[in-house]
Amino acid sequence: MQFGERVRVLRAQRAMTQQDLADCMDVSVSYISKVENGRLHSGDYPSEKFIHKLASELKANEDELLLLADKVPESIRKRIQQRPALFRKLAAMDKQSLDAVESSIDTAN
Repeated sequence: MQFGERVRVLRAQRAMTQQDLADCMDVSVSYISKVENGRLHSGDYPSEKFIHKLASELKANEDELLLLADKVPESIRKRIQQRPALFRKLAAMDKQSLDAVESSIDTAN
């Protein structure tokens, strides 16, 4: 699912209109429409601050929205900076290996 699609689903789950969300976010309804339809130009793409407020208004997972918007959440960015070699190894793993790592983490917790 793409960022705009997820925003639309979350907005609908909250029984909000695009106008309701635009009012809460202090933006135009046309901007919300562009977000939901993926019709933003690069300079118009939502900032991290906007996504933080959006997540709050929609009672959504901020990290999920940030990742869908191709932005790395601060908590993840800090971990990557602490252990870049580890994250390079994870990025190089195939699906089966990643599944095994995830399973071992789930078992440990």
